[in-house]
Amino acid sequence: MKSMSFLKKKSMLLIIAIGLILTAILIAIPTGYEDALIYQGMERAVGEVVAVDNSAIKSSGVIQSGEQSCTLLIQDGTFKGQEIEGVNFLSGSLEKDKIFKEGDKAFVAISHDNGEIASVIISDHYRLDKEAILLAVFAVLLILVAGKNGFLAIFSFAITILTIWKILVPAYLNGYSPVWIGIGITVFLTAVITFFVFGFDRRTVTASLGALLGIFTTCILGMIFTDLFKINGAVMQDSESLLYSGFQHLNLTAIFMSSIFIGASGAMMDLSVDITSAIHEVVEKKPEIGWKEAARSGMNVGRAAMGTMTATLLLAYSGGYISLLMVFMAQGTPIDHILNYKYVSAEILDTIVGSIGLVTVAPFTALVAGILLTRKNYVKRRILSKVQETDDTETEVSTGVATTEV
Repeated sequence: MKSMSFLKKKSMLLIIAIGLILTAILIAIPTGYEDALIYQGMERAVGEVVAVDNSAIKSSGVIQSGEQSCTLLIQDGTFKGQEIEGVNFLSGSLEKDKIFKEGDKAFVAISHDNGEIASVIISDHYRLDKEAILLAVFAVLLILVAGKNGFLAIFSFAITILTIWKILVPAYLNGYSPVWIGIGITVFLTAVITFFVFGFDRRTVTASLGALLGIFTTCILGMIFTDLFKINGAVMQDSESLLYSGFQHLNLTAIFMSSIFIGASGAMMDLSVDITSAIHEVVEKKPEIGWKEAARSGMNVGRAAMGTMTATLLLAYSGGYISLLMVFMAQGTPIDHILNYKYVSAEILDTIVGSIGLVTVAPFTALVAGILLTRKNYVKRRILSKVQETDDTETEVSTGVATTEV
């Protein structure tokens, strides 16, 4: 028992070490876009708004335009402790505009030359401190509820964010094939995340294979139906801004195709891990179970989970389009027109193709788990059976010898 406990602790330390190494490598990888041209010759800092002047703001109902002047006390950087005047430009867009009041903290971009301030532009409210608090609460709750698994889940969370930011996004900007890069990233993240869940175990291989089948299915169907639906990648929010920023070489449609299976991959990993865990528990409690019966048990778990998973995808994709649906309803747009609009069709494509991928995850994971997770017990049973046969043979021989002597 002590040796088993030592091995588990050693394995846990090795997993943590791998997590730290992966995180450090990803942090060290440069994106190639660190020195943006728009920020050259400027210093970014945080300032506290100590006074505002709204006299140049023009209001028309809820729409405001013009500019707001603010006096800011700079809290970091070269100009720390200085009070400077900044301008907050209003374009009349409720989505993009912001209004500051005294006591607010703001991100500012200071243009200067040899220590002399040329201009100060207020970019947005400062939120990083609140985001840090929110992440800390999330991490603490995760560890309190899930224990060591929650601690390892933090590695999965961090590695996923860093992989997307440091590898996926720069690769897309550099014009690499979005589909192949997306597949490579999802394969890597699937393997890493399931590894942090199960460690050095057959369950890692089982869950990864089950999730990847669904991802590949979603990829193929997404490519086919994006063409059939005649969806252009410009349906993605802010995608056209990339083209106008000097990235005309980007294939927005291919990026949209990759976003379909990347977006659904999390739910597929979730389902494959659930089925793998369920079959593992069954095999542990009933070691003599055959692979067919174990696979059937996993499939029953998959059937129950698929209903909620597909609804999860639907809610996740449609949640950001509630205001658009409200506009359609307020205008009295017929339902057939709504379903045929490009934006709605794109969301339907995301949801249905992702759900089909989920449906393929369940049977394949159940089959692979049934075979792989019962294999070890099958070998054990064969060894024990041979040992038993040897013991029986030796007993028969010894009994025969004793009888002969008598």
